[in-house]
Amino acid sequence: MCKDVQDYLAKLKKELSEGADPALIQDALSDAETHLRTALEEELSKNPGISETEILVPLVEKYGTPSEVAAAYLAIEPHISSALAHTPRPDTRSFLGKFFGVLGESRAWGAFFYMLLAFVPGIIFGGWALFAGLISAFSLLFIIGLPIFGLFLLSLRGIALLEGRIVEALLGVRMPRRPLFLKKDLNWSDRYIALVKDSYSWRALLYAVLLFPLGLIYAGLFSLLFVFSLGFITSPILELVFRIPLDLFGDNVFTPVWFLPIVCLSGFILLPLTFHLAKLFGKVHGLFAKSMLVRK
Repeated sequence: MCKDVQDYLAKLKKELSEGADPALIQDALSDAETHLRTALEEELSKNPGISETEILVPLVEKYGTPSEVAAAYLAIEPHISSALAHTPRPDTRSFLGKFFGVLGESRAWGAFFYMLLAFVPGIIFGGWALFAGLISAFSLLFIIGLPIFGLFLLSLRGIALLEGRIVEALLGVRMPRRPLFLKKDLNWSDRYIALVKDSYSWRALLYAVLLFPLGLIYAGLFSLLFVFSLGFITSPILELVFRIPLDLFGDNVFTPVWFLPIVCLSGFILLPLTFHLAKLFGKVHGLFAKSMLVRK
């Protein structure tokens, strides 16, 4: 028997702690807390004289015990992991097949597009974290600054959830799909204290701030690599047909004809290399995002 909702959540977390993905644990706990606390508040409003433990017993019977709920989530998770390509398959291709085959991998394209477009969330999320954070921090000098700073911390949770969905869609890293639950029965001061004390708020802030330079670096690096690879591949057509020099040997200097095949071949090598690098960067960034945007 669970004494209260917090006890139920602790037991559910313990049931999921062995082998379950941290993002899955966060989603399961968020779902359970939202359902149980909402139902508990409704029952307490109807029967104010009954204790929380008495009301919780029938609610748990309807929702499921911690072990039952954990088993249900663990049964569903393999299908999600399979869709995200978490389970690696044996690759029997040759070295050249693996090297050039990356151009046909959806996960490589997802990572490449994330890197190429990373400046967009970097500017939006990072810019908001920097400028709104500075403004809200400065407003703390006045009484009205307290609710403004609290709203700013709440906005960071929304940013973390949205960025997590982007990371999961493009990088294939399992991220939380449910917002963190905040008790409705708490007054504003208790909610404020909970937001400030929660390390998740500060990790989300740090991630958003770091996403600003990272997004610019990712976008700049991979746009250059992609443009160079396409330019090298099409160099014979550009120089011999359209008379557009690549400027490899100086301004308006055409590449020697004997060197054009080498330049073209280097482009065919650089293009898949760019996608391999995107996969590597995507994997590292996905791990970074998971460590920052998943509640411990």
